[in-house]
Amino acid sequence: MSLSSAAALKVERVGIIGAGAISQRHFEGYSLAGARVVAVADASEATRTRREAEWGVRSYADYRDMLEREDVQAVSVCTPNVFHAPAALAALERGVHVLCEKPLSLDLEACDTLIAAARARGLVLQTGHHLRSSPLAQTARRLIEEGRLGTLTFLRLRQAHDWGGAATVRGAFGSREASGGGTLLDNGCHLFDLARFFGGDVREVFARMATLKFGTEVEDTAVCSLVLSSGALASVETAWTATGWEEGFWLYGTQGAIECTNRLGPARLRFVHREGGYGDWGGVDETGYSFATPGNGHARSVAHFVASIERGLPVVCSGEDGRESVRLVLGAYESARTGLPVSLFAGG
Repeated sequence: MSLSSAAALKVERVGIIGAGAISQRHFEGYSLAGARVVAVADASEATRTRREAEWGVRSYADYRDMLEREDVQAVSVCTPNVFHAPAALAALERGVHVLCEKPLSLDLEACDTLIAAARARGLVLQTGHHLRSSPLAQTARRLIEEGRLGTLTFLRLRQAHDWGGAATVRGAFGSREASGGGTLLDNGCHLFDLARFFGGDVREVFARMATLKFGTEVEDTAVCSLVLSSGALASVETAWTATGWEEGFWLYGTQGAIECTNRLGPARLRFVHREGGYGDWGGVDETGYSFATPGNGHARSVAHFVASIERGLPVVCSGEDGRESVRLVLGAYESARTGLPVSLFAGG
């Protein structure tokens, strides 16, 4: 849903379902937003014991027990992908607001069920596409909306890493059953959403993928070409075969361009534009934007979630947005399987 219809309230008690690595970002975000995490649920006894000690919370092996026994107003779902939809639905059915890590599900019908459950109960359902909440992406979106780039013509989006130099893929990420896909899903899901955040809906996707480094059931390298409804073109590049960590976007328009990457240091947004005068290829002006904490999109995303509950502010990334990123991922996998572009129709 686009707006929260829930009555305003103070979020004081929060639960986290799935207490692995990404849950730490959620815990920090709730703390910054003034909400207290009181309970976690995780199937691993070692993880539960660690979080009890680190966070001072109660823990449960089964999220259903946590929802039954704890009077939480909101939860974050941070489990492996296969458990996202069941855990989110269980919380919504108990009247609990949900921030669900991406993807909501790889089943569009399950996504629809979550959206309907939230709407029927007047609850906030937010998808954890945290890049929307980055100050870098927010600034780029503002420049686009102000018309500073003119008409968008091409978008390049990249997220790539090497699992910190590890010899194997971490946790359940390499399992098709647990995760549903590899880097095209794990990283590409965020970038498909960011493409829509900057440029609007996508009408066609063409993808190629390969497994080139890790002995996993899923792809570790992928590239996708998109055609947006506006006619603009886009490229989505993802990999677990990079060196180090890279996240960036490059946006090109008829009047200006934006470049942003963390490849060679802290991410900084550069807005390149002309202020009159032509004939000189290099004669452009540049405006730079730097932020003290450019990579804190997770914390900002959690803060947006809390604000949507407490003050009825627009949901930064709705269940409908989450469903659309899933639809694009599924279209990309179909394209990679067939070797053909896949046409998409908005709302399908």
